[in-house]
Amino acid sequence: MNHNCDFLIIGGGIVGLTIAHQLVERKISKNIIIIDKEDSLGCHSSGRNSGVLHAGIYYEPNSVKAKVCVSGAKRLRKWAIEKGIQVKNCGKLIIPQKSHLDSQLDILYARGKENGAVINFVDSKDIEKLAPDAKITTGRGLWSPNTAVIDSLSVIKSLQKDLESKGIKIINSVKDWKLDKKTSQIFLNKGVHIKYGYLINSAGLQADKIAHEFDVGFDYKIIPFKGIYWKLRKNCSININLNLYPVPDLNVPFLGVHFTPCANNNSIIIGPTAIPALGRENYKLLENIEYKNSIDDFAFLAKQYFLNLDGFRKYVNEQAFLGIPSFFLKSAQDLIPNLKRNQIERSNKVGIRAQLFNLRSNKIVKDFLCLKGEKSLHIISAISPAFTASFSFADLIIDNYLLKDI
Repeated sequence: MNHNCDFLIIGGGIVGLTIAHQLVERKISKNIIIIDKEDSLGCHSSGRNSGVLHAGIYYEPNSVKAKVCVSGAKRLRKWAIEKGIQVKNCGKLIIPQKSHLDSQLDILYARGKENGAVINFVDSKDIEKLAPDAKITTGRGLWSPNTAVIDSLSVIKSLQKDLESKGIKIINSVKDWKLDKKTSQIFLNKGVHIKYGYLINSAGLQADKIAHEFDVGFDYKIIPFKGIYWKLRKNCSININLNLYPVPDLNVPFLGVHFTPCANNNSIIIGPTAIPALGRENYKLLENIEYKNSIDDFAFLAKQYFLNLDGFRKYVNEQAFLGIPSFFLKSAQDLIPNLKRNQIERSNKVGIRAQLFNLRSNKIVKDFLCLKGEKSLHIISAISPAFTASFSFADLIIDNYLLKDI
């Protein structure tokens, strides 16, 4: 079976789907094919994240993340409401878990304001009213009223249905494929081949490997970090109905253990961890272990630790061992001191973060990153807040790359 398309998108996650959506909405092309290696969409990062619609507080001003987060959140919220997807408008409270972190609130406030976020300082009385069980360390915190929560998998499924209704072809279960760059074709399993005008690599956890097939991005590598979640037990006495976050270490891209309400029920999830995974799809302990890659990854991370690049040693000391229940509980107690071990239980929610590193500079890539190849674009860093910012990020990609190349 032969196919021809203007745009071939590898990866049916939120970024790939919203790029396709905007190509259609902007009347650039309807001749689009999306391929995904799984039997259904949303099996990895896009369908496994916490669903928080971020307000744009954390990101360095003028970064790509800062440019698209606020507008992206508004657009995704509006789109979801139009599609009948529930949006829980619960807000976010950020509090310092230690006294010395209080000054970081001023940095976050300044960043948020410059990025266009709605954010305010709150005092002890406000914190006690918003989250009665939260720790009041310095008498102040930051309140983000526009932070919301949505069910991420519902968004993926609705986008898929919308695109297919407009004639976009989505091919699942593409386990193997071969590239012929000279003829701009890829050959799939079962004798199917696709000739494309332009290829977009939005493959998430596998994006760097696919970029290398196009001789692009050899200075970069994705290292997977596992995000394990716990949850409050039913009938737990802890009183919380909003997003409760610690002040993060701004040198590393992990926000620390936090409390998040679920969009479709009254449960509260706690997490995620940020521990090096043994494979890019190593969701369960002994599942999908990549031995050689893991050895290479841990060697690289050990170098990061011993040279203390990007403050990485602090990350290891504070977050790398949160997979141990006692360490995890202690981190959660930094926000809610009265939380007891018998009040929480493991959630079945597990995600893996596709964290990109620059192998030449030995630094963490903190921003979104796209690399151009021959008749192709490779989105090799699209972690949080990519879900939140997806519609605006898609337009940025179209304007800054696709329209200039086609």
